[in-house]
Amino acid sequence: MNIERRQTDHFHQRSDATTTTNQMTRQPQYRCLFLIFIAMAVCTSVIVSARPSAAQECQCRNVPGGYPCPSGCEKCSVGVDCSDSCGAELRWENMRPLPFGLYGPGGYAGPSRLAHLGEYRLRPGDEVQVFYLITRSQSSGMYRLTPGDSILIESVTNPEYTRGTLENGLVIQPDGTITVRLLGQVRAAGLSISQLKEVLNEEYEKYSNEPAIDVTPVKTNTLAEDVRAAVGGQNGFSQQAITVRVMPDGKIRLPGIGEVCVQGFSLGELKREMNLRYREIVVGLETEPILATQAPHYVHVLGEVGTPNRIQLEGPTTVLGAIASSGGHLPTGNLRQVVVFRRAEDWRLISTMLDLQGAIYGKRPTPADEIWVRDGDVIIVPARPIVRFDNWVQQIFTNGVYGLIPPGLQYGNSSN
Repeated sequence: MNIERRQTDHFHQRSDATTTTNQMTRQPQYRCLFLIFIAMAVCTSVIVSARPSAAQECQCRNVPGGYPCPSGCEKCSVGVDCSDSCGAELRWENMRPLPFGLYGPGGYAGPSRLAHLGEYRLRPGDEVQVFYLITRSQSSGMYRLTPGDSILIESVTNPEYTRGTLENGLVIQPDGTITVRLLGQVRAAGLSISQLKEVLNEEYEKYSNEPAIDVTPVKTNTLAEDVRAAVGGQNGFSQQAITVRVMPDGKIRLPGIGEVCVQGFSLGELKREMNLRYREIVVGLETEPILATQAPHYVHVLGEVGTPNRIQLEGPTTVLGAIASSGGHLPTGNLRQVVVFRRAEDWRLISTMLDLQGAIYGKRPTPADEIWVRDGDVIIVPARPIVRFDNWVQQIFTNGVYGLIPPGLQYGNSSN
């Protein structure tokens, strides 16, 4: 009996020990589950606190600018506006109600944003279409004859002095002279009708007491007609335009005035320059320039991107936009040290280094390093340090040292 009692007591002691051990083993598991539950509760409270409450969502109607809340199933969106930064970069904790769905299904067209440039200035490669117009406006001074103009010279008292007719006048020669009876060549270009009349009367008084010379213009302003004909032919005003390209030296060539330096000119400045030059040689001719085609704008993206290439800029583009157009970044890219090389107005080289990792990973809602790219920029996404080290090891050891050792010596002699 004593032996059976001792065996029973020993069995109960072992059972109690096993139960205690199991309880001690389960306590850390319960403790871990409890800690995980607490962590999930804290995260949920943070997320809920980050989102606006119902009262805050109702304030969406008070968004600056008077934007109404979207109707229907669209909720009032919240986000970050960089204009609220006051010089500091905002975080996701600074979210507030914003009119993200203001345009609804018409959002693909976007708002009428501010102009890309305050004033476009010409550069090499631009194509300018120049229209030529005969103004028919009254000139401020007396008209002066030019080579190619036709006149009628006649005398009431001496019909033999008459030269030309109203249908076919006497043409002023390219050297600016006309040929008349008894006098031979007389300079007419640069003189007004009254001045030429006075000169002829003075000269003919040597041969006649009262020459009574009269000068009548038959065809004038021929230089303007010549320019118009050179531009678009002689079939009226339907084709009075010429398209010129800005050359690498920043100049264009125009009929009648030759080379004009237009590098950095706005269209308004170009119009004034052309009209001033034409006004010196032509009366009643006005030009109107129009930008026909812009020179292409490019940026170059290379390094750890999907497709390193040259990207044509068709509108305002940021660094992230240029990287996305190149196939995005590779996992081996170091987004903390993205380099941008840029040429200034005098072609000197300037550069900057950008940290775009926070933007790519969604950590920074308004990244200060998300800058606009400029024509001619070179964007480099370098490799991570570990990738460069791996490449170094591969080149030095795998392809270098081990490449010089025969395969049999690398792995030992299989016959042994």
